[in-house]
Amino acid sequence: MKKDPVKKNVKRQVQTKTSRRKFLKTSVAAGIGAAAAPQIFNIRTAAAKGTTWRIQTSWPGGIGLEIFKTWCNSIQEKSGGELIFKGFTAKDVVGDFQLFDAVKNGVLEGMNPFTIYWAGRMPASVFLTSYPMGLRNPHEWDVFYYGLGGLEITRELFARFNMYYVGPVHHGPNIIHSKVPIRSIDDFRGRKMRVPGGMVSELFSAAGAKTTLLPGSEIFPALEKGTIDVADYVGPAVNYALGFHQVTKYISMGPAGFMSIYQPVDLMDLTVGMKAWNALPKHLKTFVEMEVHVYSDMHHAAIQKADQDAWVKFEDAGTVVTRLSEDDVEAFTSLAVPLWYKWANRDKWAAKVFKIQLDYMMSGSLGYANPDMIKGQTLKHV
Repeated sequence: MKKDPVKKNVKRQVQTKTSRRKFLKTSVAAGIGAAAAPQIFNIRTAAAKGTTWRIQTSWPGGIGLEIFKTWCNSIQEKSGGELIFKGFTAKDVVGDFQLFDAVKNGVLEGMNPFTIYWAGRMPASVFLTSYPMGLRNPHEWDVFYYGLGGLEITRELFARFNMYYVGPVHHGPNIIHSKVPIRSIDDFRGRKMRVPGGMVSELFSAAGAKTTLLPGSEIFPALEKGTIDVADYVGPAVNYALGFHQVTKYISMGPAGFMSIYQPVDLMDLTVGMKAWNALPKHLKTFVEMEVHVYSDMHHAAIQKADQDAWVKFEDAGTVVTRLSEDDVEAFTSLAVPLWYKWANRDKWAAKVFKIQLDYMMSGSLGYANPDMIKGQTLKHV
C-alpha cells in the first residue's frame, strides 16, 4: 500500500529535532504557508484561552432572535478569539423573569432582557425604558443615557445587585393585538390584557382593563386559549413571526406618528455579572461596550426594516389596524402623570432618574410636559 505522505511527514517531525525554519518549510510542503503558520497558531491559542460568556435573550423567536444570535456569533472573530458569546433563546436556561437572579448568581454571565421586567425589583427600571407619555424617540433615550448621566446612574443601580449594566439596546415601539377592535380608551374596559408589568400595567388597569403579566413566549398560547383577549408585545415583525395574526384580528396603535402611546421606544439591554465583567482586561471591557452600540444600532434598524415587510403580511392575513385619537392621548396622559410620580416616589433612585427625564421633557428641546400638566405633583426624594 502506498504510504500516506502526510503521516510520513508528521513522523519525521516527531523523530527529529528540526529548527523553526525547517519546521515552517515542512509546513509549506504540507500545504500551509510559512507566513500563515504563526498567525494560525496565535488565533488557535487565543481561542483556546478565550473567555466564554453564556448570554440569554428575552427574544423567543423572529427577527429579534436572529439578530441577537448573529451578533453573539460575531464576537469570537471580532475579538480575535479572546471573547466568545454563547447566545441562548428565551427560556433555554431559565425563564424570562428568572434572568435577573441567574446573572446575579452566576448561572449565566449575561442577559439581554426587556429592561422593564425588573420594575418589581427596582422601581427605577420603569424609567430605564420608555413609559406612558414619556420620552418618545430613540435619540431622546440616547441623550438620556449618554448625555445626561443616565448610564452612570443605571450602572450604580445594577452594581447594588452585583451586576454591570453595559448599555441599552434599541428595539422599537410596542403594539397591541386584540380579538376585538380597540378604537378608543373606553374599549379597554373589561378586557383581559397581557402587559409587561410596572407602570404600563397600572396605566391599562386605570383604563379599566384586567391586566396580567406574561413573558413574550407565553402570549400566543394565552391568546389561543382565550385566557387573554388583548396583548401588548413588541413590533409587527416579531409578532407576525410568533403567529399573533392567527389568534387575533386587530392591531391597535396611537395616532399617526405616535405608534405606541405607552411604550414608543421599548428598550432592551446587555447586563452581565460583576464577576464576569471584572475578570475582563480593560481592552475587552472597552470592546464589549462599543459592541453594544453596534448591536443596538443594527438591532433597531433591522427590526424597523422587517416591520415594513410585516405590515404587508398582516394586511394579507386580514388583520385590521385601528388608531386611537388625540382625545385618547389626552385621556391616557391624565392617567399617566400621577403614575409617573407614584413610581418616582418609590425610592431615591427612581426619583433621581425621573427628575432628569422630566427636566428634559419640560425643556425647549421637547416640550412633552408643562407646569399645568404636573400641577399638584411632588417628588419626595429630590
